[in-house]
Amino acid sequence: MPMEMLTEGPIRTRVEGAVLEVTLDRPKANAIDLITSRIMGQVFRAFRDDDALRVAILRAEGDKFFCPGWDLKAAAGGDAVDGDYGVGGFGGLQELPNLNKPVIAAVNGICCGGGLELALSCDLILASANATFALPEIRSGTVADAASIKLPKRIPYHVAMDLLLTGRWFDADEALRWGLLKEVCASEDLLPKAWELARLLASGPPLVYAAIKEVVREAEAMRFQDALNRVTKRLMPTVDRLYSSEDQLEGARAFAEKREPVWKGR
Repeated sequence: MPMEMLTEGPIRTRVEGAVLEVTLDRPKANAIDLITSRIMGQVFRAFRDDDALRVAILRAEGDKFFCPGWDLKAAAGGDAVDGDYGVGGFGGLQELPNLNKPVIAAVNGICCGGGLELALSCDLILASANATFALPEIRSGTVADAASIKLPKRIPYHVAMDLLLTGRWFDADEALRWGLLKEVCASEDLLPKAWELARLLASGPPLVYAAIKEVVREAEAMRFQDALNRVTKRLMPTVDRLYSSEDQLEGARAFAEKREPVWKGR
């Protein structure tokens, strides 16, 4: 069943072709409370389960804030920090199981705390030149839990520890230099660039993307040979499906016939 579009509320969605655009819109700062997180989980679960959709873009309304993370005002009003974030964990992405489709973050403005962790839950991050980043949890006496797990695996250990231990701010150019970002662009170019990338990915082989995401995810906690054995013996569901698919044959035929492949996702 196609996912239902949202046109109002803290989360808006729109679909063009096989691309889903998800917009976080909670004035003034796009902070995430429990209700918003649960809605985001429902949106990304529906995206995961809709075969017509192949790529998602996550963006936020406005130029000043992408997302500062957890809504402290909501917490002061009774939202528990260890409450029910919904099916995907914080922000709908962090713990959503079996999300085997590419997700692109388009970051404009302030991206800190849980907002940076949300961006890190995406596969590719594009940012505007005015984007700024931080993990300031240290200053409020708490731990950036997801970032403490993810960041040292994405960038050099000593850099990750600097950012985690000091909570300092860093700009888009530094984020690009350490490999957190795919690209930095002007604010007015951010969304068009994200859509250009999304359309490119949407034209690619969805079963291959699914296999790539599962292999990368599962291999993270495995020894190299164990992970490779699971791939070559088709013990991962996405790999097994790919190797038995029409798309696998189509790729070989298109190469032999010197034409562009037509991917069907089956």
